Amino acid sequence: MATIQDVAKLAGLSRTTVSRVINQHPYVTEEKKRLVSNAMQELNYVPNSSARRLRRQQTETIAVYVPRITNPFFSHLVEVMEKEAAKKGYQLILCQTRYKKEQERNFLELLKTKQVDGLILTSIENDWSEIEPYLAYGPIVVCNEYSDSAQVPLVFLDQIKGGYIGTKHLIEQGYTKLGYCTGDHKSSRVAHDRRIGFLKALNEAGLQMKDEWYFGGAYSVQDGKRTFEALKKLSDPPQALFTGSDEVAAGIVKAASDAGWKVPEDLAVIGFDNQPLAELMELTTVEQPIETIARQAMELMIESIKSKRTSVRKEVILPLKLIQRCST
Repeated sequence: MATIQDVAKLAGLSRTTVSRVINQHPYVTEEKKRLVSNAMQELNYVPNSSARRLRRQQTETIAVYVPRITNPFFSHLVEVMEKEAAKKGYQLILCQTRYKKEQERNFLELLKTKQVDGLILTSIENDWSEIEPYLAYGPIVVCNEYSDSAQVPLVFLDQIKGGYIGTKHLIEQGYTKLGYCTGDHKSSRVAHDRRIGFLKALNEAGLQMKDEWYFGGAYSVQDGKRTFEALKKLSDPPQALFTGSDEVAAGIVKAASDAGWKVPEDLAVIGFDNQPLAELMELTTVEQPIETIARQAMELMIESIKSKRTSVRKEVILPLKLIQRCST
């Protein structure tokens, strides 16, 4: 097996010069790069990438935290991030928090122990005050979720507007009894702000929501089915439901159809994200530009890793839009 010394001898250069070429040192002539490249090719020499990363104190690995990889929104987000990272020579580690604070705290140790160069958080389970100390060990970028306290790059959407335009659409369609279905608006800023937008649209129209028209803890298709089972037992059910997820909306529509209800005549449903599932089931939804979110977040992360500057707050706010289909 060829060594770096063999490459240096064949190229007619010093071992130090060959090492500089391999490690992409900026002050090496093109001629020397050519000589080293030719010698490496002739000897079939492959540099030890692990050793090079160790010398540079870089892993060329980025951790991405998601709450549920089975949610198509997050799996699509990660897929695009992985492609963008690969273009720049980075690989991803996927960390699934399952909405658990302790799980998120455990994964934060990856940055502290130098197992990754940076973290991208697509959800935030702990108070930012518990996450902030880890900035001493490397950059953190937040996307999708957001925090007013985070002095880091953030890529997110105006979720108040998202809740507002979805609800306003239902009102414009003539529905006056509107229900709300969400995951957990108390811990998630995204869910919290969507609810603000929902209530804003109701208030503008002079409408109110009954307490029994609020359905929480819904994240999946199965949760959507469970939500419908609770809804149909009400003596005065809502005419329409705003949901924070296409998955949940799909579950509601499927359960309603199985029970003989007509959508949207008996119950209108609006989702969120515009996942492929929404198009398949002809769900009205609020579209989030998933690919743009992913690309912007990865660009900011790689820029932060390479610049090695102290983290500062930088907001990238992307647009939302309503996609009307048959469920409303």
